[in-house]
Amino acid sequence: MPDGIRLTAPGAGMLRYDVPLPPERLPSVSGRELLAAWDAAREAAAAEAWGEARAVVFQRGDGGVTELVIADEDARCWAAAVDATVGLGSLYGLAVCFRLLALIELMANAPWARRFFDISADGTEIHPALVRAASRFPLAADARFDHAALRASLAVALPSAP
Repeated sequence: MPDGIRLTAPGAGMLRYDVPLPPERLPSVSGRELLAAWDAAREAAAAEAWGEARAVVFQRGDGGVTELVIADEDARCWAAAVDATVGLGSLYGLAVCFRLLALIELMANAPWARRFFDISADGTEIHPALVRAASRFPLAADARFDHAALRASLAVALPSAP
């Protein structure tokens, strides 16, 4: 696989990706690609295309590892949608996937972020500043966004942001 990623299937219904760097070093992605991944994930969820569980093992510079397991039904669905569109066999594809998952986690858990998106039956509107931040802001060691740092970044980009 490109980028030194090794894919194995260690058990029934499980895929394992061995990645030669930590989540913090995954690259930035295109905002357009992130939004396309969002749309693909919503379509896959509507089709109940749940996908396989995935273990992603990131190698750390000190010889340690960070293992993240995508086992939740919804997260499996979103990862499968990214795999079907961008592919998870590259660092870029993994970056799209983990940035999408981190964005969804942020939207679900950070009350301050609610002013940057609107979800309705007609679809989802995400403020361009949040899309830009999610596509470029570094991921933390747990492959999520540091909520406080991201909020501060948005406050600099949009001074009227809370």
